[in-house]
Amino acid sequence: MELSELSLSHFRNYDQTDLHFQSGINVFLGENAQGKTNLLESIYALALARSHRTKTDKDLIQWGQKEAKIAGRIKNRFGQTPLSLSWSAKGKQARVNHLDQSRLSTYIGQLNVILFAPEDLDLVKGAPTVRRRFIDIEFGQMNKLYLQQSSQYKKILKDRNAYLKAWAQGGQRDQIFLDVLTEQLIDVASQIILARQKFLIKLEAQANQIHQEVASQKEVLTLHYQTAIPVEEGMQKDQVQEALSLVFEKNADREKRQGTTLAGPHRDDFIIDVNQANVAVFGSQGQQRTAALALKLGEIELMHQETGEYPVLLLDDVLSELDANRQTHLLMAIQDKVQTFITAPSLTEVARQLIKEPKIFIVKAGHVQVEE
Repeated sequence: MELSELSLSHFRNYDQTDLHFQSGINVFLGENAQGKTNLLESIYALALARSHRTKTDKDLIQWGQKEAKIAGRIKNRFGQTPLSLSWSAKGKQARVNHLDQSRLSTYIGQLNVILFAPEDLDLVKGAPTVRRRFIDIEFGQMNKLYLQQSSQYKKILKDRNAYLKAWAQGGQRDQIFLDVLTEQLIDVASQIILARQKFLIKLEAQANQIHQEVASQKEVLTLHYQTAIPVEEGMQKDQVQEALSLVFEKNADREKRQGTTLAGPHRDDFIIDVNQANVAVFGSQGQQRTAALALKLGEIELMHQETGEYPVLLLDDVLSELDANRQTHLLMAIQDKVQTFITAPSLTEVARQLIKEPKIFIVKAGHVQVEE
């Protein structure tokens, strides 16, 4: 899979920009605050119908304008497909092959991307919400059913939390209605938990192989899903539902007092172990960065395994954050395999030695020129 063309209209600091990319490595060079990351953000948004930098869509619209639009053309083994995404006062509109998409779940997955930015090095030691978001975004691109289940879970959770909050504040207290919401939540939660568990098992297989290569075969990486119930490989949905039901029964009084749902996928996490020790707690900074790199590169291989296509890789100023050894493993892993977009003030010495014939774009004040 690759992105061959990109057009921006009133997006961030870009007035009107049309770009053509090569299938290998494309590099955006320029000083800070010139618009390099905005270009990667536009590709990410074209793929996932959302920014990774803001939750407010109006932030994406160029100052003084009423509408922003991103359009692109993707190539995969089935042919070429135009995509577009626009934001205006009327809301967000996504199109595939010039046809409006009424649901984003039918849009997401047309273009698969993996973003690797300096903050992703905190994937290992960051808060649980960072790792939950990692699973939801990456697995959601590979599996439309999971994407739909995740959306359904969030809706039921919102309704249940609103009712529990009202209960805690002395409002309406209908136990039968609360039980219905709980049953609905448990049904979807059980499916999400099992899907995440399977995803992490597959990701571990890919990431551990890469981690061992970077660590000279001296370290083994394992992933452990943490949820309110013990989950083992091979568990069935009804077993997970039964275990969750017991947890909700145990938490019932506390939830009514605190006005919120205390267990479920929205509170889950996964632990990254290196040589059977939690690398976030006991690992060195080098081990933590190796683990984060292994997870990101493992995603690439897993996405290819699950979808039959390699994703587009976005490296936002991340090379300067990695030492020469990790830069080398990263660039060797993607060379001649994954279409890649790199942003940097300048290319590192390692990158210049390893990257074969990159297409270089010079970015300055929202204008882009191809380096001759």
